[in-house]
Amino acid sequence: MDTHHNREHLAADVQERFLRYVRVHTTSDRHEDATPSSKRQFDLANLLADELRSLGVTDVTVTEFCYVIARIPATDGVASPALAFLAHLDTAPDSSGENVHPRVWENYDGSTIEIGNGLRLDPAEYPDLSRFVGETIITADGTTLLGADDKAGVAEIMAAVKYLADHPDLPHPELEVIFTPDEEIGRGVDKLPLDQLHARFGYTMDGGIEGSIEAECFSAYAARVEIEGYVIHPGSARGKMVNAVALAGRFLAMLPQTEAPETTDGRDGFYCPVEVHGDYGKATIDLIIRDFEESEVKRRIAYLEHLAGSLEQAYPRSRVSVTSRKQYLNMRDKLQQYPFALDLVQRAVAETGVTPVMEPIRGGTDGARLTEMGMPTPNIFAGGLNFHGPYEWIPVRSMVRATETILNLVQMWAAEVPASTPLPKLEPR
Repeated sequence: MDTHHNREHLAADVQERFLRYVRVHTTSDRHEDATPSSKRQFDLANLLADELRSLGVTDVTVTEFCYVIARIPATDGVASPALAFLAHLDTAPDSSGENVHPRVWENYDGSTIEIGNGLRLDPAEYPDLSRFVGETIITADGTTLLGADDKAGVAEIMAAVKYLADHPDLPHPELEVIFTPDEEIGRGVDKLPLDQLHARFGYTMDGGIEGSIEAECFSAYAARVEIEGYVIHPGSARGKMVNAVALAGRFLAMLPQTEAPETTDGRDGFYCPVEVHGDYGKATIDLIIRDFEESEVKRRIAYLEHLAGSLEQAYPRSRVSVTSRKQYLNMRDKLQQYPFALDLVQRAVAETGVTPVMEPIRGGTDGARLTEMGMPTPNIFAGGLNFHGPYEWIPVRSMVRATETILNLVQMWAAEVPASTPLPKLEPR
């Protein structure tokens, strides 16, 4: 596909959308069990639904659980299987996503960027900046995250829909556009009405630097450690008190420091404490556990259980328990069963002028859960870097290339994936 002469228009559209979407507060809440975990996610869901309708998409639904599902009919003569593109509405609760004030840095000159609030992006510390000299870069203002994870993906999908609306003769299969809530807290597809979807293949727009394609991810579990101490007045506590807060500190100190996010990379897994609450009597530690091999995740869970037992033995009046739950599994093995889906996306990326790079993602996406449930869904770059914090940034060029990747991919799918392609069977959750 030749979109090069349209890049200026694509850049203006995707940038405007992105700047508008990041201003909508959509932070999810890991402490809330409802779906969505924060009602504010409906603000962006309803905005996107209205925009899709304004682009001529007539089949648009916002479900009671805040999923946006829109269908675009196949162009005449295309009988290929339906194809879905997904991005998520929420931003991570790790940093504030309220009152985001994006800053646009045009014609970046390669020097240190003073984001604001005393923060800076120095190319010596963030060398990927050097790839985008002369380009337009967007950051936040140093007080919040930016929200490129995943409002860049949202903007890219919406820009692709706009392009298709403006070019009705461009061939494509039936398309499903899906925006999900609560991905950042591991519940992005919990309430997705999978049985109502037409597509049996999909792609998430939720990756990092341009050119990256992810067909392998962490296997992920969440763990909770609950500690019960022995409470007595501290003035007469000698030999009696068991302080639950102190035990929580001892538990955390016994986690291997060589298996923490800040000491690992590549294919290393880790333990990551995310929250601690407590008082004399009771304390709770919430952790996430990640590894590319599920056996290694389970080894770490067993170690947590061992620590709990050791503390109970050392402090007989205490009670320490560990519970865990699966969040998502590595999508590697199932995606390898559909090599054409990975071949097409690599070619779609290459046609934008960037070299595709297949790499494992040190995280997960809605696509990991969908793949596990029988809907193969690799992840495509959205273009952002330094996600989940105030140092987040994104080049506009990357968002344009991600949008072009979508447009290339739908044409290749229409031309090369026959109607007779065996469809994966959806599996129960």
